Amino acid sequence: MNPVQKQLKEILELSLVLEIKGKPDIVISEITADSRKVTPGSLFIATRGTQTDGHNFIEQAITQGAVAIIAEVLPSNLKKAICYVQVADSTLFLGYVACRFFDNPSAKLRLTGITGTNGKTTTVTLLYQLFRNLGYSCGMISTIRNEVNGEILTATHTTPDAISLNRLLAMMVEKGCDYCFMEVSSHAVVQHRITGLTYAAGVFSNITHDHLDYHGTFAEYLKAKKGFFDQLPQTAVAISNKDDRNGEVMLQNTRAARKFYSLQSMADFNGRILENSLNGLHMSVDGFEVWFQLIGEFNAYNILAAYTTAICLGMEKVEVLQGLSRCEPVAGRFNQVRSDQDVTAIVDYAHTPDAIENVLETIVSLRTAGVQIITVVGAGGNRDPFKRPVMARTASRLSDRVILTSDNPRDEDPDQIIEEMKKGIEFPDQLKVITITNRKEAIKAACAFARPGDIIAILGKGHENYQEIKGIRHHFDDLEIVRELLSVTPIT
Repeated sequence: MNPVQKQLKEILELSLVLEIKGKPDIVISEITADSRKVTPGSLFIATRGTQTDGHNFIEQAITQGAVAIIAEVLPSNLKKAICYVQVADSTLFLGYVACRFFDNPSAKLRLTGITGTNGKTTTVTLLYQLFRNLGYSCGMISTIRNEVNGEILTATHTTPDAISLNRLLAMMVEKGCDYCFMEVSSHAVVQHRITGLTYAAGVFSNITHDHLDYHGTFAEYLKAKKGFFDQLPQTAVAISNKDDRNGEVMLQNTRAARKFYSLQSMADFNGRILENSLNGLHMSVDGFEVWFQLIGEFNAYNILAAYTTAICLGMEKVEVLQGLSRCEPVAGRFNQVRSDQDVTAIVDYAHTPDAIENVLETIVSLRTAGVQIITVVGAGGNRDPFKRPVMARTASRLSDRVILTSDNPRDEDPDQIIEEMKKGIEFPDQLKVITITNRKEAIKAACAFARPGDIIAILGKGHENYQEIKGIRHHFDDLEIVRELLSVTPIT
């Protein structure tokens, strides 16, 4: 990317400024909220994080070359060569500053945000694949990876911070992208990572209990998701799943045009499952019969969300449906491998009770008589602990055998996480469940239990190729391990 230089006064949202001390015509060559990344000529924005307070690092930032400071509380000792800007909420202000520093890149392409508990990654990836197949230059921002016209960039968060996000969007503009499709997490809304962005469309998939460790209550989690649609401009379109109990609530205060999709009732865009098998989905979509490579009712919703979005962005129905029929399954989402002994393993990122239920109910609906479902599942550490027993209860209810194991324990004791999961399992389902903390050994045991025709569901990590333990990421890939154990090549 070309280097950026702006006068400080050009990037300030003056309506939110409380006071300026110094000369705002000073030239800024970089912006950052991380004092460790300050370089000479930088603007340092002191934000209050969950772990640290940037106000404590203002002096360090100046020592490293910062020429301007944005903060909620200004230091008592002001340096003459520095311009200080006081604001009420520096995290909110950061969003506007980031947009303006990079010349409002979101307004120079058609940006679509997808939010919801489940389905964000698949819907974003489908749209990215579809529009590239239709001949458009596109960018994608997702949990799996960020991508610009086929160039893959590493993703560290579902939605990057405001500076990284605008830098990425600016790169897309520079490379000639017409569209960008991005996941919007509830954290990103509350933390103002998307503040100041211009959206052409917003999409809601569904909402179930998740991230209560951060939001505290389901009502606050719902409010965060809804906040995305409340921010959409009149020029945008707001798209929602009418079949979700909160689908209409999401759009009740939006200024954008409202559109709904549904598999179960009348809506602006309708779909119906005609056949669901391990080979794919046969669906009727707005009167057209189409075969898709994805599997399960949950993916039927993702397909319908992508279809609705594409039509609302001006694409032709037949082209869209033909394009979606060519889209391949997303990495870590219902990926299958099959052994010579006819044992099928399905690896999926499902890490919420609802996602686990969706995957396992799909498998239940597809299995034939006498087929066992053997599920390997864990729960992540340093994340919402309330969902752990519900995840285990759901897995045990819908499986013939369950092996509780470690996921990404992070800073927690994996055995303690498993104990918390076990509390949700009811009798007699407890008789189906064993615990093997070592995840590779748990997958090995599932393969040993499996008879010809059986299905192994390995849930929780999906596309991830690591296991995070005490701050260290160790190489670990569920697909890689099960292929090795079953001695097979992947189907999808």
